[in-house]
Amino acid sequence: MADNKAKRGGTDRALIALSEKYEVAYWSKKFKVTPAKLKYAVKKVGHSVKKVEAYIKLQKHRASDKSRIALGEAYEVRYWSNKFKVPPAKLKAAVAAAGHSAKKVGAYLAAQKAAKKKKAAKTTTKKAAKRKSAA
Repeated sequence: MADNKAKRGGTDRALIALSEKYEVAYWSKKFKVTPAKLKYAVKKVGHSVKKVEAYIKLQKHRASDKSRIALGEAYEVRYWSNKFKVPPAKLKAAVAAAGHSAKKVGAYLAAQKAAKKKKAAKTTTKKAAKRKSAA
């Protein structure tokens, strides 16, 4: 049990009791989340205040930075690879070159694509000129 009213020492303060409405209200207000989000966090990581606080901070960080590409998460690599229409290896190389910002990676990939088209056009022009001079 997470809350023993007879024991009010440090271990009791370090745990969140979802069965007590006043604790849910207190911790929800302290972490600035809804009671539902607090309950989800407790079920996800346990009753420890430190673990719940770290989990909530991580979730807030992720929510605030949707345009950041996190290569450590496989689902994000898949998402951004599909969005930019590049293989995961090319996405990882682009992130290494341009940084984790989705805008910067998009601009980097667009510049690479434009440079590739320009090079292909140059090669085609050279081949056409060579054919004319040979004929």
